[in-house]
Amino acid sequence: MTLFEFHGSAILFDMDGTLVDSMAHDERQWMRWAERHGLDPQPILTISHGRRTLETIREVAPHLATEEELARFSEEELADSEGICAVAGAPAILQALPRSRWALVTSAPRQLAEMRMASAGLPLPVVIVSADDVQRGKPDPEGVLLAARLLGVDPRDCLVVEDTPAGIEAARAAGMATLGVTTTYSRRRLGNGPSVRDFTELQAFHDGRVHLFTRA
Repeated sequence: MTLFEFHGSAILFDMDGTLVDSMAHDERQWMRWAERHGLDPQPILTISHGRRTLETIREVAPHLATEEELARFSEEELADSEGICAVAGAPAILQALPRSRWALVTSAPRQLAEMRMASAGLPLPVVIVSADDVQRGKPDPEGVLLAARLLGVDPRDCLVVEDTPAGIEAARAAGMATLGVTTTYSRRRLGNGPSVRDFTELQAFHDGRVHLFTRA
């Protein structure tokens, strides 16, 4: 754990690996998909975290990046909620923040994001930016910039909480502060910025401004 504090307008949370532990779910789905198409799943699992499904498929098997393939992939994801749970401490942190002062910025489609948050017992914020809402996924900053705009806040007064290098890169490109959660990658892989193991290391409160900081 590194000492960290943020005092600003809003917090933008990634979902998978950040608020929601869906690693086993994601890996099961990609392994099913790879087996169906006779592909080695390991290279796919290496690059898929934190990215939109479409962009992963385009990289590993561009001939399969079709609407039909994406629709089937999404149907299979929605049918499987086994093992999805909240990352430790996430419920308490979200409970401490008004839903209008944090946003979800996820590479998952909206319907899948809603299912996973519900499966993990987590609330939904006023603003959700999903894979359906952007033309370019992380590491492009389009998603986090859209979230800041929808919240009506200055991007430079936002914190992005992420578990992947792609998400951290998107936040930095947008001029936002970052906090890594080392559920998926090491602090070094996340750029050696501020990081925590999970949300049990943090406290939050709101008094017109949003405050998030490591426990004493």
